[in-house]
Amino acid sequence: MKVGFIGVGFMGRHMARNVAKGGHDMTVFDIHKEAAQELIAMGATWADSPRAVAEASEVVFTSLPRPENVEEVALGEGGILSGAKAGTVYFDLSTTDPDTIFRISERANKQGITVLDAPVSGGTIGAEAASLCVMVGGDKIKYDQYKPVLDLIGDKVTYCGELGNGAICKIVNNLIGLSCSVLLSEAFSLGVKAGVDPQTLFDAIKGSSGNTQTMQGFPNGLFKGNFEPGFMVDLAAKDVGLATEMGRRLRVPMEISNIVQQRYIDSQNKGWGRMAAGSVVRVQEERAGVEIRLE
Repeated sequence: MKVGFIGVGFMGRHMARNVAKGGHDMTVFDIHKEAAQELIAMGATWADSPRAVAEASEVVFTSLPRPENVEEVALGEGGILSGAKAGTVYFDLSTTDPDTIFRISERANKQGITVLDAPVSGGTIGAEAASLCVMVGGDKIKYDQYKPVLDLIGDKVTYCGELGNGAICKIVNNLIGLSCSVLLSEAFSLGVKAGVDPQTLFDAIKGSSGNTQTMQGFPNGLFKGNFEPGFMVDLAAKDVGLATEMGRRLRVPMEISNIVQQRYIDSQNKGWGRMAAGSVVRVQEERAGVEIRLE
């Protein structure tokens, strides 16, 4: 199958590598060509623009940081729709709001191009291991047709219903996970300042009702003071913002979510935007006067 992949950064390079390992003929583009060197060495073809990727592909995937990047790559000059033929299928793997997906799909439908939103969850570790959750919204027939390719990206591929539903599921998922990080920062700072070392707290909570998936990265991240990205604070702030904006539009009260969003903004204001999203814990550490670290 002729597969196009646009955006081969922290997440995209792993997903594209796993698709290429599946034996597909791959064409790639990124704003930084050096990011694609591994894929090119594996036999992928470099394209000079999203348009050139679309011209060479029957199915196109994008993995991009922000909704505005997705819209520009899809609709802009030299974008996907300027090169895609009727019958092309386009999956956006980014965390994008439904309105952006609807605008892209409306234009694409006029050209006979099918758009599906397919955001992923599981971080760079999941991307590398092909163990991501892929949440897909859109045409069920096209989903079924291309699910074997999606299965190369993640082992938890889920059809979420109509177009935009994948994006909604991902926004809700990230709101929960990123909110847990803020709550965990308060809880662990309390326990450590009260005199219990972080590993003991972790082990006790792991076997109890307070255990969360979000906490599992603490031993190799927070406890060691390792805040290298992965998933960055800037993207976390963006994702929580997508949720609070959706809440305002739908008139859903979101008091706790707004506090969470402000905490990520505080982390950005301290210059930690390009560090791991877990850096948000450091805001609480400064306020509490304690570091959650192992000796």
